[in-house]
Amino acid sequence: MTKKDEDYSHKKHSVSNKFDKFGYVSVGTVRHFHPGGGGARDNLGIKEVEEVTGKDMIKAMLTYIWPKGQMDIKARVVMALSLLVAAKGTNVLIPFVFKYSIDYLNAHTGDILAFSDPSSTVVTTATAILLGYGGARLGAAAFNELRNAVFAKVASHSIRKLAKNVFLHLHKLDLSFHLSRQTGALSKAIDRGSRGINFILSALVFNIAPTIFEVSLVGAILGYKCGLGYTGVTLGCIGLYAAYTLSVTQWRTKFRIDMNRAENEAGNKAVDSLINFETVKYFNNEQFEADQYDKVLKNYEKASLKTNTSLALLNFGQQAILSVAMTAVMVMAARNIMQGTMTVGDLVMVNGLLFQLSLPLNFLGTVYREVRQSLIDMQTMFAIMRVQPKIQPSLNSMPLVISPSSASIKFEDVDFEYVKGKTILDKLSFDVEPGKKVAIVGGSGSGKSTIVRLLYRFYEPKNGTVYVANQDVRKVTPETLRKAISVVPQDTVLFHNTIYYNLAYGNFKASPEEVFAAARMAGIHDSVISWPKGYDTEVGERGLKLSGGEKQRVSIARAILKSSPILIFDEATSSLDSITENTIMDALKVATSGRTSICIAHRLSTVVDADEILVLDKGHLAEKGNHRELLSRPDSVYRKLWNAQHQAALSS
Repeated sequence: MTKKDEDYSHKKHSVSNKFDKFGYVSVGTVRHFHPGGGGARDNLGIKEVEEVTGKDMIKAMLTYIWPKGQMDIKARVVMALSLLVAAKGTNVLIPFVFKYSIDYLNAHTGDILAFSDPSSTVVTTATAILLGYGGARLGAAAFNELRNAVFAKVASHSIRKLAKNVFLHLHKLDLSFHLSRQTGALSKAIDRGSRGINFILSALVFNIAPTIFEVSLVGAILGYKCGLGYTGVTLGCIGLYAAYTLSVTQWRTKFRIDMNRAENEAGNKAVDSLINFETVKYFNNEQFEADQYDKVLKNYEKASLKTNTSLALLNFGQQAILSVAMTAVMVMAARNIMQGTMTVGDLVMVNGLLFQLSLPLNFLGTVYREVRQSLIDMQTMFAIMRVQPKIQPSLNSMPLVISPSSASIKFEDVDFEYVKGKTILDKLSFDVEPGKKVAIVGGSGSGKSTIVRLLYRFYEPKNGTVYVANQDVRKVTPETLRKAISVVPQDTVLFHNTIYYNLAYGNFKASPEEVFAAARMAGIHDSVISWPKGYDTEVGERGLKLSGGEKQRVSIARAILKSSPILIFDEATSSLDSITENTIMDALKVATSGRTSICIAHRLSTVVDADEILVLDKGHLAEKGNHRELLSRPDSVYRKLWNAQHQAALSS
């Protein structure tokens, strides 16, 4: 294993690795053994999933490299394997051709007359043998490169299909799954698992299996041509080489783990400090941050030194074993030459065969470590694929049948809790008639946003039933249910794309004119056309280049563009100033005309025109009525909220 190989391997897997001292991979409540010891992945919170075995992963991989109905991919696999056999066969042939050239030239050494005539049989034969040697080397290289080129399509196709399937599966999982883990960890799981499959395929098909084949072939040839003693030395050398490489690689794993951990800590520290650049400046802590960063770098320096030193030991040991073996067979060959049973060409052939075996063996340590790491990466990804969404359509689910005239909503004795024992909704019941505007108000934590999540079927109620258009949401397909509802969330997050893309996300089939009309209704069109790039303006990651009010207006516009029978506004104007809010409220009146709408609001001034206001208090429906009715009740919760907000506004 060379330093270059080590550096490549290190770069490939210098990702966030967290390891426990027992060498287990934590996958939720399931612990998977890391064969190297001390290695574990970030906890992705995958629970109640059966352990993914090596057999399971191999079966899964076979479905991707030998896909049903795709004869072009299967043909490439067969062709790649054929080229592999041709490459190895040609590779073993090279020392033989070299042997014949040496023996032939040695036999005609001193034949001045034969070599003085370019057209003589001796010169022609010698030239042909040497050209054959060059052709064999060129052919072996050509077969190898053709094999890589042919199999590249298989590998890339497998990675693409698998990554797409995992990505789609992640989107099908319920909200609770995504809220309980880091998005970055999921992304890395897909990336590492995909690359893991590529490496496993390449290692098994083009490294491990071919090396075993070549070793067997060389051992048999040496035994037949030179004697069993040569086979014994060759196989003994390879066995000792493999045992030494695997044991030292196993020992070196802890140094690599420490180095990776230190590098990750350094990276995390640098990113965390740079993200909080302004905070560092506010408190004049530049030197403190640099000192903390340097402490982590010192740990990396120590681990890196151990890694490089142990690598030197590994490389020296490997070369020592190969050198002793090659010396031994050459001494044996020299004795046979002196006894007249072998030729000088045989010595060259034996040396060449062993030297060629040393090339794939040099990568044994790297392959061994990478195969282990790839299996862990794949195990995590396939474990994700086994997670089943908690929200699944029933076997007899039907599409939701709904129109603006039938878009009613009903909660019937609904109980819900995110954490067991902590009630969010308690026997909540209410009705929303088609075409009506209903507001839901209440203090923080009263369950307002939870109603939206239950209605959108991100969660299931603990008890009770939710109806849309007089249909139990558990008996309709989630896709048609969510298509019937447009939501303007409280926290608007945009895609790192243009403003037009984010607006059109509500309905990609909409024409540009319809997109512009929705933007006008949301009060953002005039602002957008005043920007240098207009609708082609990039909004930045998560929409950070836009103000809070602009992001909220984009969210309103795309909800309008979706044109669903039900509109839900979850604090839709919380980031807007009073003047803009009034403009938006006028637009929303037009947008909600003839549609059922639910407005979850903190500012009571935005819901005074609602047909009915539902007041929540600790998960209960405390009271309901329109603005006038609720204000007329002396001790109503709504009146207390109204007075508190007006007093706060006056004092400010």
